Amino acid sequence: MTVSDDLQYMLMSREPRTPVAFAAADITIETVFVTMRDGVRLATDLYLPPELPAPVVAVRTPYGRDSDRLVAVFIAFARRGYVVAVQDLRGTGGSEPEDHDFYMFEPQDGYDFVEWVSAQGWCDGFIGSVGGSYVGQVQWPMATHPKMTTILPEVSGIGVGVKTASYHMVVNALARTIGHGADKTEVPFWQLEPMMLDETLSTGFFNEPFVSPLLAELAESFSALKGLSPVEAQAWLWAHYCSLTCAERADFIRGVTGSPHVTMVDAEQIGPLFGQGISIDRHTLPAVDPARQVADFQAIPLLRTGWYDWFINDALATWELLREHAPEPLRSQARIIITPSAHNLPGYKERMGEHPELQHNHWSNVDFTLRWYQTVRDGSIDDWPRVIYYLMGANEWRSADDWPLPEAEDTPFYLGADGTLSAAAPREQQAADQYVYDPLDPTPTVGGSIVSWVYPPGSVDVSVVQQRSDVLTYTTEPLEHDFDVVGKLRMVLYASSSAVDTDFAVRLSDVSPDGRAVQLQNGLLRARYRDLDRGAQPLVPGEIYPLEIDMWVTANRFKAGHRIRVDISSADFPRFDRNTNLGGAPGDPIAATQTVYRDASHPSHVVLPICPTT
Repeated sequence: MTVSDDLQYMLMSREPRTPVAFAAADITIETVFVTMRDGVRLATDLYLPPELPAPVVAVRTPYGRDSDRLVAVFIAFARRGYVVAVQDLRGTGGSEPEDHDFYMFEPQDGYDFVEWVSAQGWCDGFIGSVGGSYVGQVQWPMATHPKMTTILPEVSGIGVGVKTASYHMVVNALARTIGHGADKTEVPFWQLEPMMLDETLSTGFFNEPFVSPLLAELAESFSALKGLSPVEAQAWLWAHYCSLTCAERADFIRGVTGSPHVTMVDAEQIGPLFGQGISIDRHTLPAVDPARQVADFQAIPLLRTGWYDWFINDALATWELLREHAPEPLRSQARIIITPSAHNLPGYKERMGEHPELQHNHWSNVDFTLRWYQTVRDGSIDDWPRVIYYLMGANEWRSADDWPLPEAEDTPFYLGADGTLSAAAPREQQAADQYVYDPLDPTPTVGGSIVSWVYPPGSVDVSVVQQRSDVLTYTTEPLEHDFDVVGKLRMVLYASSSAVDTDFAVRLSDVSPDGRAVQLQNGLLRARYRDLDRGAQPLVPGEIYPLEIDMWVTANRFKAGHRIRVDISSADFPRFDRNTNLGGAPGDPIAATQTVYRDASHPSHVVLPICPTT
C-alpha cells in the first residue's frame, strides 16, 4: 500500500509548514533545576509560549540542552504553542554531579522528570517526547509514567535485539564524549573518531575464555552462584542486577570493572557476564522479562528507525514485543516508521539526486512530530497506517498493516557451484568452498548499518571487498522480473572451522548491470554463541555445524536485470571486534581455515522474505 501524499510530504520535508502562532520574541526561555528523588539537581530549560497552560514537549539529553541546532527546533515547537522542557541528563551539561554514569539512572530520573512536568501549572496534561539515539533510549523509562502521553523514540529500542560480537569502532570515541568526568574530552565524536583511527585499527582483538573468570570471583560474594552452571549463574546475576536500585546497579558495574564511573565501554563489555543475550540498551530499563516490561508501558509509542541504523534489529524486536504484549489500547495505537536513513545520517544513496527524501536523516522533523502529537490529541490514530516503510530500489514510501509483513513469503536461495545462488536445492554430495580468515588482516568494514564519520554509513559499493581471497560470493543470474524483499533476513550456513572459536559474517547486496554491488544488510555470528540457551561453547575443529545467522532486515526492490548476491567472510572490522580464533587460549592471533558446505546433506541457503511486486 502507498502512503498518503500528505504524510509523504512531511516525511520528505526539511522545513516545517505548520503555521506559527507566536513570534520568536514572544517565547520566554528560563532555566530551572529539577530535583530528583535522591537530591541530585538536573538543569532544565523551559521554552514558554505566551498562552498557558499548553501541551508539553519533554526532552532529556546527554548531548547538551542548549546546542544551536536543538534550540532552533525547540523554538519552532514553542512558536506553535507547545511548552518545551529540555533537561541535561545526570552528570552531563549543566546537571549534577561531576561524573556521568552511562544509562544507570535513567529509570528513576525519567520517571521523576515526567512527575515534575505533569505537576507544573503550564502543563495542560499532554506530554510528548521526541529525539533519537541516547535521547530515544531515555524515553522508554518516561513511558512507564501514567501521565506520559506519547513517546517518539528514534533509532532506539529497549535492548531486546541480540548481537553476538561487540561493537568496536564507535564505542571508545563515543564513550569519551558523553558527560562529565576526568576521562572525557571536549572534542566532539565526529572529530574524535578520525583522530583515534590508528588506535581503533590496531586494537579490537577478541579472545575471551568460554567461561568468564568473573563468575567464580563473584561467587565469593554471592553464595547463590555456587554450584550453578555458567548459564544459570548468568541468569541469576541478571535477575539480581534487575532487582537493584539505580545507584546499586551503578555500584555493581563499578565494582566489577574497576571504573570510577560507568561508561559506554563498561556497559558493552559487561554484557556477557549476564549472558550474550543481554545487550547494552537493556540497561536503560533493566528487566528479567521484557514482555512483562512492555506490559507496563503507559504512553503511546511511535517508533522511528532506518534501514541502515546500527540498532534497527533492536527497534524492530521491540516493535514485535509491543504488538504482542503491550496492553490495549496501546498495542493497537502503536506505530512505526522505517526510513532509508542510517543513524542520524543519510543511508540509502541510490538515485539520491532524484529523491530528496534520501538527502536528510528524517530525525527532528518538526512537522511530522507536530502532526503525530495532534493525531494523539484528537484521538484519530486509526487514520495513520500502522507501519510506514521506505522500499529501497523502488524509491517509494509504503504502508502495511503490521510488521513483519503478513504477505511476505520466506524463500530459500541456495549456495551452488562456481559462486551461483538459486532457488534450486543442491543435489551433489561433498561440495564445499574454503577460505582462510586472518585476524591480522580482517575483512574490512566499508559501510552498512554503522555509526561513523570515517566509514560511510549506508549503501556503499562492496564489490571490491567481495574480490578478496577471504570472501566467498554467491550470485543469482540476472533477474527476469522485479523482486521485492521486505523483512527479516536469515542465513542457514553449514560450516566448519580449523579453530575452536571464530566468526562468520554474511552480507546481502544488490548487484546492478554495471557490476556495482550495493550493500543492503549483513549480520555476524560469533560461533561460540551459536546456541544462546547453552551459553558459550567451543567448536570441534573440522566438525560441520548448522549455523543460523541473523542478517537483520531490509526492504529493497531488486529490479529486473539486477542480481542478488550473498557474500560470506569471517570479519566486519572495525564495526565489530575481530576474533583471534584462540578461544581464550594465550598467544598471538592465528589464522583459521573456514569451510562452507553446499551439498544435498548440507544445503547452505539464505532465506529472503519475498513480497508480491505491486
